[in-house]
Amino acid sequence: MQRLSRDLGREFKYISDSFESRCDDLRAELASDGIEGEQLGRLLESRDEYTAERVFWVPPEARWANIQNQATRPDIATRIDDAVLAVERDNANLKGRLPRDYARRGIESVKMAGLINLIAGIGFKGSRGKARDTLGRVYEYFLGKFAAAEGKLGGEFYTPRSVMRVLIEMLEPYEGRIYDPACGSGGMFVQSEKFVEAYGGQRTDVSIFGQESNPTTWRLAHMNLAIHGVEARLGEQPADTFLRDQHPDLKADFVLANPPFNVSDWSGQLLRGDVRWTYGDPPPGNANYAWIQHFIHHLAPPNGRGGGTAGFVMANGSLARDIGAEGDIRRKIVEADLVDCIVALPAQLFFTTGIPVRLVM
Repeated sequence: MQRLSRDLGREFKYISDSFESRCDDLRAELASDGIEGEQLGRLLESRDEYTAERVFWVPPEARWANIQNQATRPDIATRIDDAVLAVERDNANLKGRLPRDYARRGIESVKMAGLINLIAGIGFKGSRGKARDTLGRVYEYFLGKFAAAEGKLGGEFYTPRSVMRVLIEMLEPYEGRIYDPACGSGGMFVQSEKFVEAYGGQRTDVSIFGQESNPTTWRLAHMNLAIHGVEARLGEQPADTFLRDQHPDLKADFVLANPPFNVSDWSGQLLRGDVRWTYGDPPPGNANYAWIQHFIHHLAPPNGRGGGTAGFVMANGSLARDIGAEGDIRRKIVEADLVDCIVALPAQLFFTTGIPVRLVM
């Protein structure tokens, strides 16, 4: 619950700051054109003036200033629920995707006020690119703290933009179906669409498919993608990729992923002989080669354009060690001529862990 409260609070603060920055710019533009009075007020509250600039429209009830002004009220939890409802009301693609049960949880109002005031100190104003960088670093920090608290020191963390950009530049996903089966808060998708636009393409050139097992992160992914105007199919519910594949028939042109490393409790024993394990059953005590074979399984077969391509982040050790069947699976994948290149990255790239990683394509 605390994680959900912090993450949703940061999202609200980010979209409110972005909204206010656009509002300030718009006010200055309109003033220079001599527009004032009621007409100025109408234009400042015109949704189109924001969405045209790829700024998420924030209804009045959900703006951070409104939330913070009411932080000390005993019914602040109910008012936050109302703010979430307002966001869902004005953004149909988020309907039913956001948490709206703060009042039911009975959170002490003093704790809610403290959290709101804490998040208020995070500044997302300025250029939108810089604001997103700040949000990303905040995400990374908290995800690392949550992972440590849950005993997943090497598993779940935010992928730095620099790593995502290198991976995407390697794959060059100009058009087609992009899939991330461990999509987290959707960063790979946002950066992929930026890549397409940077090279003169249109957002409609790519179709986005993803999956995420953590209910909180799944909801945040919907919010994050909505903020950036990215349409995606993330499954009808959060679900374990191995046990409940939300896109079983998908054959993607590009697989982009930073899966959790070295996961031991991935239900490997229940999936012996699965159709995805073309190159052998992955060790039940480590999911790394289950992820790799899952990626391969979901690639489009060879065609006139060459077929699907995968690019992913993987822990250093997984590409060299011989634990269980890993070495044999790795040999078969290499012999099948499926590995184009491996890029070694330096340590300390991630904000919360110094683990060295490789990019594999």
